[in-house]
Parts: sequence; structure tokens; C-alpha cells
Amino acid sequence: MSSTAIQEPTAVVSGASSGIGAATARRLAAAGYRVVLTARRAERIEALARELTQAGHPALAYPLDVTDRAAVDAFAASLERVDVLINNAGGAYGMDSVALGDPADWRAMYEVNVLGVLHMTQALLPALVASGAGTVLVVSSTAGLDTYEGGGGYVAAKHGAHALTGTLRLELAGEPVRVIEIAPGMVATEEFSLNRFGGDAERAAQVYAGVAQPLTADDVADTIAWTVTRPPHVNVDLLVLRPRAQVSNTKVHRES
Repeated sequence: MSSTAIQEPTAVVSGASSGIGAATARRLAAAGYRVVLTARRAERIEALARELTQAGHPALAYPLDVTDRAAVDAFAASLERVDVLINNAGGAYGMDSVALGDPADWRAMYEVNVLGVLHMTQALLPALVASGAGTVLVVSSTAGLDTYEGGGGYVAAKHGAHALTGTLRLELAGEPVRVIEIAPGMVATEEFSLNRFGGDAERAAQVYAGVAQPLTADDVADTIAWTVTRPPHVNVDLLVLRPRAQVSNTKVHRES
């Protein structure tokens, strides 16, 4: 596609195959962005791209594993315009204690939640600077701001993402790029807890048992879209988002 054909501001959304990523793509498309959907599951993002295109919103699907740096660099080279990067790809694996945690799970969480953000940000930063008003947004977690039992590996990874985001903001002072962090608490999506517990649907459902209204993917996407669509000089450094029933990582009101 030639650069003259791209009139709309372009937003790249990682982890766009489901949950918060897919909801964010829909929100940004409705706000006038040309969205580029990335995720490992090609069929999911291709279906979403068709949905958005048929609704009159230009969209492109690009299958991508954010932990593969060579693939990320090739992806970045294929783009002629990037105005917004939504670093949403992430995930949690297991709820073991630090004493019993599987190092392979810790490594996998670090790879996607920290190095995935690093790969995408480094690869797309030149285009974001060139846009004259770029936005890097990292979807972290309240796990990046506090700790909880059984969450050691995920907490460590999200603390890494939080630290990366804050450091990047300092280092980009004076550049035409703002750095935003959205830290959601309890969000009931179709896959997050299911993946965390290795497909155990009953155990995954217990995470939300008795919680009247956990956040939805669209709640988070709505917040992301709001921050991205503020005037370019307005930077939402860090926004913590929780359902009313959750007041901390370890205290949640559950109805009997």
C-alpha cells in the first residue's frame, strides 16, 4: 500500500485476537483510526479485520508473535505510518507460590509481558516519532503496582512492564511521543484466567465467583480509547482501573 493511500492515523494493536485487544481495536476503529491487528492466531485477527472493514473501518491483520524479534522487525518494516502503539499482548501462567513456581512459566510471562513490549516499542518508535504526535500505550496490570500470593511470576513480569513504561517516558522527554500506562484490575475476559489455569474452566470461573460486576474487556477498551483520543499534549501517565467490588489486589467483595 502506498503512503499516499493512508490518510487515517494508524493504530497498531498487539494481542488483538480476543479480549481487551479485540475490544480496543473496535473502539479505535470507531474513533477514526486505521487499525493494524497483530496476534499469533491468524484466523482470529483476519476475521476481526473483515468485520471492521465491512463496517467501513480500514483494518489490516498481520499474524505476529511479539516475542520473535526478527518477526517484529519485519512487521515494522512493512508499515508506512504508525501513530499509536497499543502494547496489549500479555498473559499469566499458573498460580504457584514462589517456592514452587515453574521457571518455564516465569520465563514465558517475562518474554511476552516485558520483552514483547520492548520489541514492539523499539521497532515502531522511529515511526511514532516521525508521526509528530505518537502514542505508546502499555496495558499493564494492578499486579505491576502491588503483590499478591500465588502471583509471583506474573507480578514480577508486570512490575517489569511498569518499570519499562516509566523509564521510557523519562527517556522520551522532548520527543513528540507520549507514554501511557493502563493498569486494569479484575477483568472477566473469555481467555485470561482460562489460559492461566491451563484450560481448567471450573478453576477459572472461581476467580470471578460472587463478584457482581467485574470489568469487561470493553470497559478497559473504552478507557484506552479515551486516553488515546485526548489532545496530543495531554498525557495520562498511569490510570488504574478496577471494578467497584475490588479495592485492592487481595480484597474483593463477593456476594454470597
